[in-house]
Amino acid sequence: MVNVALDAMGGDNAPAAIVQGAIDAVKASSEVKVFLVGKEELIRKELTACSYDEKRIEIVDAREVIEMAEPPVMAIRKKKDSSIVRALQLVKEGTCDAFVSAGSSGAVLVGGQLVVGRIKGVERPPLAPLIPTLKGASLLVDCGANVDARPSHLVQFAQMGSVYMENVLGIANPRVAIVNIGAEEEKGNALVKETFPLLKAASQINFIGSIEARDIPTGKADVIVCEAFVGNVILKLYEGVGGALIQTVKQSMMTSLRSKIGALMVKPALKEGLKAFQLEEHGGAPLLGLNGLVVKTHGSSKAVEIKNTILQCQTFKNQDINGKIKKIIVKEETSL
Repeated sequence: MVNVALDAMGGDNAPAAIVQGAIDAVKASSEVKVFLVGKEELIRKELTACSYDEKRIEIVDAREVIEMAEPPVMAIRKKKDSSIVRALQLVKEGTCDAFVSAGSSGAVLVGGQLVVGRIKGVERPPLAPLIPTLKGASLLVDCGANVDARPSHLVQFAQMGSVYMENVLGIANPRVAIVNIGAEEEKGNALVKETFPLLKAASQINFIGSIEARDIPTGKADVIVCEAFVGNVILKLYEGVGGALIQTVKQSMMTSLRSKIGALMVKPALKEGLKAFQLEEHGGAPLLGLNGLVVKTHGSSKAVEIKNTILQCQTFKNQDINGKIKKIIVKEETSL
């Protein structure tokens, strides 16, 4: 059984969508138990209208909520009875294997490191979401945790990302690339130029060189390495362009009677095709390199993304991703 601590109060659609996502996950897998952490009366109100396995959904009362605009470090230290801190404590003490939240990104990142703690040897834990491509999905690492990363951090991002892709998605010898403004080795800013030879020399990864932003959606690389500023821009642009394209397609299909008839004919195939390019289908972004699994989902997450993220935690635990990250980091330190 994989136990997941779920922040029931985090996100734009909490607690309704969060609770529904937990119920859907429990129904989808018999190996998952969810601990809904938050204000008990609000959670119970959502649960009363639903049918579910009561043995696999448990409420943990937490009276405080960390708001999006609060300073993360201060909030984590002062609001000990918040849904985020209480849920992270469940992971730290070993009651739960994973923590999931659609709440404050800053609080999740800070709390993950302060409460759960880093794996020994990991310099900076990165946020690593799966993003859709024409070949399935690629891992974007880092997308928001380390804006001012150093070359050694990016090398570890590549190592941890490779472990994740090989074991969670089953991609043997995943291709690793660093985000750059050109394919040539001599291009890039100071960080990229200094990191490139380190990645090239790293024996534990399959480094294929630089990747330009336009090549990311085609699936040219399985692990896409960058510091958080660049990664976050890529992720947000992905979301914006994806939404704009879907809206444009819908509008163009409604321009005439002929296009409307055609739209009815292609709707099922189009819906299925676009589904693969929806970020919520790939779950949340794990904070790699911690002593327990911490996963951040979009603030606008609906039930489907919460469900998929919980199931993602199950795969992470079953494949012992943390154990494998520990081995590769220890091996790298020993070789140095």
